[in-house]
This record gives sequence, structure tokens and C-alpha cells, in this order.
Amino acid sequence: MIPSAKNFFTKEQKNKIKQAIINAELDTSGEIRVHIENYCKEDVLDRTSFLFKKIKMNKTELRNGVLFYLAIKSRKFAIIGDEGINAAVPENFWDEIKKQMSAHFKEGNFTEGLSVGIETTGQQLKKHFPYHSDDINELSNEISFGNN
Repeated sequence: MIPSAKNFFTKEQKNKIKQAIINAELDTSGEIRVHIENYCKEDVLDRTSFLFKKIKMNKTELRNGVLFYLAIKSRKFAIIGDEGINAAVPENFWDEIKKQMSAHFKEGNFTEGLSVGIETTGQQLKKHFPYHSDDINELSNEISFGNN
């Protein structure tokens, strides 16, 4: 049986994912979040878009937020970038990251899959949205969890 979203990752794994976010954001003004819930009963991109706005990912100054979404019991995941990052990366960029992540997920390596996706995203954010001395961390690096 698959554990609930809040218990899917161990404390150590959650810390590794959070550290991947911190490392990815180190040299960029971009913002990365991870949201996990049990079920996604609608189209995964629609759900991710809804959550993107709900957790205010669309409120970053340069519109360079990226949300990694996992619905663990539904076995769905998506990545959504805001308009600033989407205008800067190649058209198939998110599909390529999803392929990398999916390969890890199929082996049961969810922490590694997320970490790889976050790291790759961070490289693009650094390239297109470099860190400036007056940058602030606009969004939490903590994993957020849904109620379903």
C-alpha cells in the first residue's frame, strides 16, 4: 500500500529534496516549489495550474516560478513554469525533465527523480535569471502537501 502524501517521503528524503531546491535557487532569482498530494481526479496540468496560483507561484517579481506536482496514489505528476521561465527555455524543456524524472520514478527512486528535475531546472533558471545582490527568497523551500 502506498503511504499518504505526507508520509510518502522520509524526513531524510524530504530534507534532500529541500536541499535540492536550496541548491538550485542558490545562483538565481527563480523560485522552485514541490507540492505533493494523494489523488488528482482531474487533468494533471489543470490541477497543477490551479495549485500554482493557489500557492502564489504566479506572484514572483520576474514570473520565474516552477512547480513540481506529484499525486502519488493517482501516479500522476507535472511541472509548470511561469511565463517568464517558459519564454526563456526551449519548447520541449519540461518534457525532457519529465522524461528524466519518470525514468527514476519507474525504478521507485522518487527522491532522486525530483532532485534531478529540480537540479536541471535550477541550471536553466541560473542561465536566464541570474542571482542579484538584492534578490530575496520570495517563496518557501518547504514541500507543501494537499489534503486529499
